[in-house]
Amino acid sequence: MSDTIRRIGMLTGGGDCPGLNAAIRAVVKTAVTEYGWEVLGIEDGFEGLIQPHKVRLLDATDVRGLLPRGGTILGSTNRANPFHYEVRSNGAVKVLDVSETVVHRARDYGLAGLIVIGGDGSLRIAQELMHTGQGIIDGVQQAV
Repeated sequence: MSDTIRRIGMLTGGGDCPGLNAAIRAVVKTAVTEYGWEVLGIEDGFEGLIQPHKVRLLDATDVRGLLPRGGTILGSTNRANPFHYEVRSNGAVKVLDVSETVVHRARDYGLAGLIVIGGDGSLRIAQELMHTGQGIIDGVQQAV
């Protein structure tokens, strides 16, 4: 076990599919039990890093009994691309780049890493965040 407590973030992006809860469970159990890390569950994909207060600390009790449950306890969306984020105002739709908000929120939450569980779109966003040069966090791990 590490002497340093680290906090990692985890989100599920894109559409719902089998195995998401099992992946969440595996990450939490490994991070908490084997490494003594904290896991911050980010709700509704990247939306949870765009909007405030859409995160929660996860521990072993939160993931108990997840294996037979379908879906994702974190929620998921495929409409929260921080580089192409749609905002409605006075009946008009504006497309904004809110990637800096994601970067700042990740830093504010003290994330040392981000695990993105999703498909091509989610992983493409994660890769783009990693390569922005803004230093979102030390590392981005991508899981399919």
